[in-house]
Amino acid sequence: MRAIVYSQSGPSSVLQLVERETAEPGVDEVRVRIAVSGVNPTDWKARAGGKPLASADVVPNQDGAGVVDAVGSDVTDLEVGDRVWLFLAAHERPTGTAQEYTVVPASRVVRLPQGVGFDVAASLGVPAMTAHRALTVHEFGPARLTPGALDGRVVLVQGGAGAVGHSAIQLAVWAGATVVATVSSDEKAALASAAGAHHVVQYPDAGLSERIVSLAPNGVDHVVEVAPAQNAALDVEVLANHGSIAYYANNNGEEFTAPIVASFAKNARWQGLLLYTVGPEALTAAAEDITAALAAGALPVGADAGMPLTWFALEETAAAHDAVERGATGKVLIRVAELD
Repeated sequence: MRAIVYSQSGPSSVLQLVERETAEPGVDEVRVRIAVSGVNPTDWKARAGGKPLASADVVPNQDGAGVVDAVGSDVTDLEVGDRVWLFLAAHERPTGTAQEYTVVPASRVVRLPQGVGFDVAASLGVPAMTAHRALTVHEFGPARLTPGALDGRVVLVQGGAGAVGHSAIQLAVWAGATVVATVSSDEKAALASAAGAHHVVQYPDAGLSERIVSLAPNGVDHVVEVAPAQNAALDVEVLANHGSIAYYANNNGEEFTAPIVASFAKNARWQGLLLYTVGPEALTAAAEDITAALAAGALPVGADAGMPLTWFALEETAAAHDAVERGATGKVLIRVAELD
């Protein structure tokens, strides 16, 4: 089979297309024939990070979608022929989705609802599961997302045109929240609106907090934060009492400070989150709720849905990584195979 591998950390030029044997699934493992591989910032950062590799060669990319090709012993809830989406395929393993077949733990493979395309499915994973976690860490819940779970709540999505921001808007709207999104341009404002945000505000703007407060006079209940170093003070200013600020990235700075009195006066919950360490219960909850949202048609992708898709062939994986590293708007996908 064809696979993209790298045997040392470095720039995208370390990625090579090779032929390798197709592995067999072991106990509690599933082999998936990949149709589409999704690329995230964590994929190029892991490749470029400079850490010693845990294997002689590594296949990149955490997310993807395809068809179950074989199942190992003790796998009872997946069958050969199932259309599925994958998450964290390369976490603690050298077998990501940038290859024609990948073997992963069955717990990281989720059956797709009927009618959901592989483009949508490969766009989930890291972005959608991060968004789910960000929306479920509030002191007073909900711990799960369902229609109506966020009724009466206001969600602020900082960076509403990014992949996580896009998923956060869609999931929050599906769960009943009023969503305010921040963006940096008219083009991105159109994307956040297409994703379903009820209100979109642009930065930089000296009056941004006042604008958000005017839209949410009782305060913001949930903040989904991509740049705490830049936005911490604003987040606290617009936060409701007992509100949560869930941050998942370090855009625009490695450290942040927050106003202490204003934070504790509002009982603010600062919640960091990283999928790799969040634990299996949170991952399972996210996978189940995201699949329910998929079945309801709540997570479309494409330009009309606020998430433009940029496609590459498998042999162009290096270019796909470069596109994500340069900050490509929308989702970068790799077409591995044409599957029904």
